[in-house]
Amino acid sequence: MTQVAQNGRDRYFDLLRTLAMVRVILHHLFMSLTVLPLLFPSLGLMFALGGSLMAKSMQRGEVRAVRSRLRRLLPAVWVMALILVPLMLVRPWQDRPAWPLLSLWVFPVALPPASDVGQHVGAGVLWYVHVYIWFVLLSPLLVRMYRLWNVPTVVLSLFCLALVFPHRAKLGEDNYWLLVNTFMYGACWVLGIAHREGDLARLPGRHVLGLSAFCIGVPVLWALTHHVEGQFALFALPFPYAVYMIGFVLVLLRWTPPMDWLARIRPLDGFVSMVNNRAVTIYLWHVAAIAVAVWICEPLGAGREPVWGAPWPGLSASWPPALAALGIMLVLLTGAVLGFGWVEDLAARRRPRISPFVKRRPSPPAPAPALVPVPAESLT
Repeated sequence: MTQVAQNGRDRYFDLLRTLAMVRVILHHLFMSLTVLPLLFPSLGLMFALGGSLMAKSMQRGEVRAVRSRLRRLLPAVWVMALILVPLMLVRPWQDRPAWPLLSLWVFPVALPPASDVGQHVGAGVLWYVHVYIWFVLLSPLLVRMYRLWNVPTVVLSLFCLALVFPHRAKLGEDNYWLLVNTFMYGACWVLGIAHREGDLARLPGRHVLGLSAFCIGVPVLWALTHHVEGQFALFALPFPYAVYMIGFVLVLLRWTPPMDWLARIRPLDGFVSMVNNRAVTIYLWHVAAIAVAVWICEPLGAGREPVWGAPWPGLSASWPPALAALGIMLVLLTGAVLGFGWVEDLAARRRPRISPFVKRRPSPPAPAPALVPVPAESLT
């Protein structure tokens, strides 16, 4: 069903995660390029990959799988908390919450509280973390539900999203967005479970393509007639965009192309391995790197442009300052990977390494047993 490298990695999944991460960074850097979420809905894909890998881990035990996923995710969040929380506390913070709410930085089952400074340097990306944690905790139940009612379980989150969407005022902002984000990506997570169960591979290809075309085409038509702030913005419409992401996930998980070519392009193969070894660190710190890069390049004409209420600034500039900001962002993000990425090694119970580009030396083969001569008389 999937191609696995000698080290046990699914290289197709690794490549998809790398493409998704690059797209997320480009979107947050160039917020005005609203076409990026349409060309490649990376967050839906990332949740689908997470659902598939979680279902695979649960084959070795549900409690063990949940504990392992949380162990590999939370330490990188704690490192971020150790830096951002003191930074926010020493600066003016309007409506600073009580200390019990700050415990969400330890176990973020909801979006941890953050000041304006914290939001601008990256705390806003933690919505992905708390939604991911809920999916991990609910996965044992979701797998059981899927095995009993496969199609209803896939569309259940869409039904719940439709119920929640009209009640924003009653639920409050925090609860509303927690539920919207969870239900918006729930179908993608369950499709990841369907992939691991082998059900997607058994679907006829023409049916998958037809359903995918429907899931992509109908939301686009809807968004063309329902603009947001006078503009076409499909990704700002939770229900249509949730259906749109399903169309992409179906195709990307239904077929697995040959991946032998990746090993022959060593720079690309190494880059894919690096991104997957440091995926949590890259995701958590890329917005902070963007914010500092934009601040440095403001004298060159790089402007801040929040889009659809995003809590972090994107670039609104001509190409020279934009490329300068991109270069500075890559340098800062590389520094974050080198400075904090080794925490992911500890979380995965690997030997910590500062540089993710250094390949581990293979273990030397065990010496062959010495041949002991056998007396000739013992052979008779």
